[in-house]
Amino acid sequence: MSRRLLLALDAGTTGARALVVDTSTSVLASAYEELTVECPQPGWVELDPAKLWQSVRRVIAEALRAADARADEVAAVGIANQRATTLLWERATGAPVHPAIVWQDVRTAARVGELLQQGFFVNTMASSTKLEWLLDHTERGRGRAARGELCFGTVDSWLAWNLSGGRLHITDPSNASCTGLYDFASGEWDARGLELLDIPPSVLPAIIATCGRHGMTEEKQCGFTAPLAAIAGDQQASMFGLARHRPGDFKVTFGTSGMVDVNTGSAPVLSASGAYPLVLWQLGGERSFCLEGTAITAGAAIQWLRDGIGIIESAAETGRIAESIEDCGGVWVVPAFQGLGTPYMDPRARATIGGLSRASSRAHVVRATLEGVSFRCREVVVTLAADIGAALPALVRADGGAAENDFLLQHLADVLGVAVERPETVQGTALGAALLAGMGIGVWRDAAEMERHWRRGAVFEPRWSEARRDEEYTRWRGALQLSYAR
Repeated sequence: MSRRLLLALDAGTTGARALVVDTSTSVLASAYEELTVECPQPGWVELDPAKLWQSVRRVIAEALRAADARADEVAAVGIANQRATTLLWERATGAPVHPAIVWQDVRTAARVGELLQQGFFVNTMASSTKLEWLLDHTERGRGRAARGELCFGTVDSWLAWNLSGGRLHITDPSNASCTGLYDFASGEWDARGLELLDIPPSVLPAIIATCGRHGMTEEKQCGFTAPLAAIAGDQQASMFGLARHRPGDFKVTFGTSGMVDVNTGSAPVLSASGAYPLVLWQLGGERSFCLEGTAITAGAAIQWLRDGIGIIESAAETGRIAESIEDCGGVWVVPAFQGLGTPYMDPRARATIGGLSRASSRAHVVRATLEGVSFRCREVVVTLAADIGAALPALVRADGGAAENDFLLQHLADVLGVAVERPETVQGTALGAALLAGMGIGVWRDAAEMERHWRRGAVFEPRWSEARRDEEYTRWRGALQLSYAR
């Protein structure tokens, strides 16, 4: 009997993944390929769009092969993606005109400051000033954009364009709300922002619902023809995959950064603490919102242990190394490799390691790095809870590659004082894209029906007393001041 399979594409900051899921939500196969970002100048972070697309094509083929799937068994495709990364390409040929400017890039930080002084809210991670920079640094960029010769998009738009052979220039509200050019009231592009930044509307993608039959993939592009049925930003897709459907639900995703989101229901919530409202998803005609905060370096800090200083061979061994010693031996790490996010929003802060002695070992540095990631995520969870006027939740769900690390999740439970739950598959972002695609073609009717498919992996209960929790956090906070004060 022919199967109905859902193919999810998760194009993150450091890797591209394809996940094959059946209509019982069982994961049949997965394929992953690391992406290489370039840093041509301090604070600049770029990605080759063509290489990104080729990586996506390869993981599609590998995942379908691993699932022993025929082309006609792919019932729908869902996209999840790193958000706010900014691309500009030729409408006629699909050729990129510049490397993608990754969301972590801070080359426009001064411009962001100018706009904030003018009363226009934006942050360094958003796409708006990156697109302005691209138009200024592309030959005849603004004129060509105004004539419809150029296309702007975040990574979802770039993948939709390529999957469809150039027929679809679209995005969804979850991604649009990360650009700094989205009007939360109307659900359309923000006319004031476009005028202020001199961005012609003709360069922008159409904003469509998060899931639905948006168009068809092209066989010569990806090996099959199927509806493109879902588009969502990576954190929003993760919220869906983790069944965080109710107001007050929290999750932490341990990806390149530690991304913390809380569902705020039918209305956005503003923050004065370095968090930002976003659209979670638009299902049918209804939008749901979240408040998001960022611990800018999480998984990337663990990668640095491997690639930067070479004291580990793989991220998977860090939990075992951390558990091989009783404590950090006085060593501490503030993982601010690309600045501090919520609640500081300081792109100038830098990572700091301290408390070293002749007795310090690689195990102490590894353990302190994991604890530093956990402490930063605690700060963000506490900030968001205060922003929505709520106590800490009884439970936080966690996903992302580093969520496989038992030590990290146990430490997070200990420093938060609440249970941390891991799903059966930590690839919540890709799973969320698959589930949204299933909704897009009518496999499931609504989010409530999806909760029956939630599969728990493990639960980590807090073990520390309140006194120890406060003592450990206060000590680490003193170390953080050295990073933040620079």
